[in-house]
Amino acid sequence: MNKINILIAIVTLSFQTLAQQDAMFTHYAFNTISVNPAYAGNRGCASATALHRSQWVGFDGAPMTQTLALNTPLMQDRLGAGISFQNDKIGPLNTFTADIDLAYKLKINAKNKIAFGVKGGASFFSKNLNALVAHESGDNSISNSTRNEHYFNVGAGLLYTNDLFYIGASVPRFLEDNLENSLGGNLAAKVMQHYYFTAGTAFDINKQITLRPSTFVKASLGAPIQLDLTTMAVFNKKFEVGAMWRSTDALGILVGYTFQDYLRIGYSFDWSYGNETFQTNFGSHELMLRYDLFLKKGTDIISPRYF
Repeated sequence: MNKINILIAIVTLSFQTLAQQDAMFTHYAFNTISVNPAYAGNRGCASATALHRSQWVGFDGAPMTQTLALNTPLMQDRLGAGISFQNDKIGPLNTFTADIDLAYKLKINAKNKIAFGVKGGASFFSKNLNALVAHESGDNSISNSTRNEHYFNVGAGLLYTNDLFYIGASVPRFLEDNLENSLGGNLAAKVMQHYYFTAGTAFDINKQITLRPSTFVKASLGAPIQLDLTTMAVFNKKFEVGAMWRSTDALGILVGYTFQDYLRIGYSFDWSYGNETFQTNFGSHELMLRYDLFLKKGTDIISPRYF
């Protein structure tokens, strides 16, 4: 390992009042349930989504995240339920999270509904600084430093949908937890509350092309507000291509293809223009796979089911 990994350990484990950030995704519009439990069952069919993100490829100790989410409608679409898993790794640090999501859907009329969701789960945090190689011997901050911790979480969210657009707000984590540093006793990091806002729409340009803009806003105490803007063009409800802009951080492109209306594969690349490390890495890459079960034949896929 090089100095970068040691820097990660020092910054993440030694500073008091450090706010630990949730993982980011360029495919946020396809992975909404990871931050908003009200999305559970919203596609009208059982759905499974798997996603892998490799951030700053070629940069030693760079973040790497995998997610798996399954959700389905229940009781004639009055309820939604889901379960999700996330594995997030950065350098010698690893966090595995498992959550259960429940949503209640209130139909305002035939085209409008609002969903209320709750989330509960647990996270398991581990660190192994023994994997790092110090450039100077006798560094007590990384010698014999391993620790395993766990903490619990509850969260909630709202999601409003109709034939034209969707809008959602959520706080997936109400409980704040402290993580101790390698030597014990002092606060190393604090798992903070995050506040999310999502919105999107889909409208036809002509019979072959549908435009699908969306936005994602993330806010947390001690960190700048992050705004994502994405626009996708969908051709014949099959092939998708689009662009993404993330405030003060990155530009990206996304492509995707839907097979037989129930299997979608997607890829994205983003380049962190706001990060000095952009000169020493090969960008960030995501692969996404979504499979819809029991999708009724002849069902039109409209917003928000593009997501």
